[in-house]
Amino acid sequence: MSKTVITSDKAPAAIGTYSQAIKAGNTVYMSGQIPLDPKTMELVEGFEAQTVQVFENLKAVMEAAGGSFKDVVKLNIFLTDLSHFATVNEIMGRYFQQPYPARAAIGVAALPKGAQVEMDAILVIE
Repeated sequence: MSKTVITSDKAPAAIGTYSQAIKAGNTVYMSGQIPLDPKTMELVEGFEAQTVQVFENLKAVMEAAGGSFKDVVKLNIFLTDLSHFATVNEIMGRYFQQPYPARAAIGVAALPKGAQVEMDAILVIE
């Protein structure tokens, strides 16, 4: 099976030894996105703004892969403060419609660059 590297200049450039996403067959494995503004590569301020930025970064990479939020089968959410989960859930409702993807929400001690939220996803594109 061949692998295709997926990149989007509408999402932050990779800041390490990884690709924004890899497509293998009809499955897209997305790397974690933190709330970096792709133009400045700086974190946006405030938890709600950070969460929206993460979803927008994911959307840009999904679109570069030929997919969208409707193609997401698994979403992982990493939070430095699980008390923000209700906010994430509300914002997620702006991007997803039923049937919702499988999801995990994981509390972590820290994220790159001091981000409060990071997400990765797996898409299956028909």
